[in-house]
Amino acid sequence: MTDPVPAVTVRRNRNALIIVIVLFFGGMLVAGILRFSGWRPHGMQNKGEMLQPYGDLRGYTPTLLDGTPYAWKDSPRTWRIVAMPEGCDGTRRAACARLLQDLDKVWRLMGRNADRVHVLWAGAPPVDVAPLREVRLVRVDDGLRAGLPRAQATPAGDPVWLVDPNGFVVLRYAPGADPGDLRTDLARLLRIN
Repeated sequence: MTDPVPAVTVRRNRNALIIVIVLFFGGMLVAGILRFSGWRPHGMQNKGEMLQPYGDLRGYTPTLLDGTPYAWKDSPRTWRIVAMPEGCDGTRRAACARLLQDLDKVWRLMGRNADRVHVLWAGAPPVDVAPLREVRLVRVDDGLRAGLPRAQATPAGDPVWLVDPNGFVVLRYAPGADPGDLRTDLARLLRIN
């Protein structure tokens, strides 16, 4: 016959079990509350504005300035940075040149993933873009304007959009936004895609 377990030991074991259960399910409860409240860790937040609903350029085929079509599906897994500045051949030439320089810098900072990024510059370029192999000059038309949410320029500058490999416009960067924000979001997206 075995000796009965002392009541103190039973109570201690029961309390330990309750603490383990509370820690396990309490952690899941806190995680669920944070998840459904919309909270995200700082490193997981987008720097650009997540578009809801996404713009859709899948059915649209941009036309390059030389008249040839630019097909989305010809370059699988290629992200596009789209800029559609206005007045680059006139009074806003310096601002457009600065925007183009910032986009070129973002592209160069992509390093080995740079070949998976194209810059679509809609309209007249402010400078010669021949040395910038990532830039594709496209014509501005109603189809492009319709697919890019809130495409109006402001006195602060021109917005920039990030288009996924399928042709969905997923992020918008406000006029005058820091190009480092675009680089951060793009680097994260290139890692997961």
